Amino acid sequence: MKLIKEITDLNKAIYKQNGLGFVPTMGSLHRGHENLIKNSQKKCKKTLVTIFVNPTQFNNKKDYNNYPRDLQKDLKILRRLKVDYVYLPIVDQIFDNKLLPKTSLNKSQKILCAKFRKGHFEGVLDVLNRFVKLISPKSIFMGEKDYQQFYLVKNFIEKNHKTKVYVCKTIRDSNMIALSSRNTLLNKTNLNTVELITNQLLNLKKTIYYDKDKSDKLTNAIKKKLIKRFKIKIEYLECRNIVNLSRNIHSNPFKLFIAYYLNNVRLIDNF
Repeated sequence: MKLIKEITDLNKAIYKQNGLGFVPTMGSLHRGHENLIKNSQKKCKKTLVTIFVNPTQFNNKKDYNNYPRDLQKDLKILRRLKVDYVYLPIVDQIFDNKLLPKTSLNKSQKILCAKFRKGHFEGVLDVLNRFVKLISPKSIFMGEKDYQQFYLVKNFIEKNHKTKVYVCKTIRDSNMIALSSRNTLLNKTNLNTVELITNQLLNLKKTIYYDKDKSDKLTNAIKKKLIKRFKIKIEYLECRNIVNLSRNIHSNPFKLFIAYYLNNVRLIDNF
């Protein structure tokens, strides 16, 4: 595994690497990230992983400062997986070019997380645009748990670069909780609550599948029930199709999307 910290060393390492797979991460790696890396290793000749906590995608400075970080643990995982390249840039390396066009979302895209996290996805698209310009990967691998992020990145990157963006399934633990770096900020009681919420939502998805006309009524009822029972703040609980993220779930496959706060930790999932 080659550890890279400077752009000059990055350029030398990946020079003429035409089949490069890219897995962008913010560290605090878990089995979900491992799955992304393994998918890249299957499809691509070489795999490059970045660890970079991007400040521009946080609309809350406290959230940025509290984001879980454990570089030594991450590097141990990456060595075990025999990753070819690991790039650890500092902020000034990535944002040295202020002249790149500013990314923005149109009105129809400001839904789900984009509605509640102003500037978040603009920051994600901007940083990935910069990384792709630096790395020129053949493929990018992203997780399905952040489906809206994948959807926006795929459309943006594939429109502007010769890079394909692939989604990989959400990895869950034995209790069906989606693995997330933010789970490390939760205690055992919190995780038990997440398990109960997750299983209720899995059942809700099955119910809606057989009665799509009542999707709004069913989701609103469960939303009120979850808020009352678990004293959580739910930002959204919505059904949207996975083709264009519209509310029309009759003609296309759909997902149930949720974002909520538990113990002041923001969690997202989809089913």
